[in-house]
Amino acid sequence: MRLCESNALCMGIAPEIFDLDDDDVLHVLDETPDEALRPKIVEAIRNCPKQAISIQQGSRQEDPQ
Repeated sequence: MRLCESNALCMGIAPEIFDLDDDDVLHVLDETPDEALRPKIVEAIRNCPKQAISIQQGSRQEDPQ
């Protein structure tokens, strides 16, 4: 999450996955979320102003479209 500026838009969309701590550092709460959360994660990816979020499965990066 080197590109992340802690805008917390992702946290607003998927608070089950993302959290902003007291020091304004964003954390991924669940690196292997349930597939049912995928639509929220994809929305978070699309709304990230720095494009700092991606979906990875195994060793390959996936296009969230």
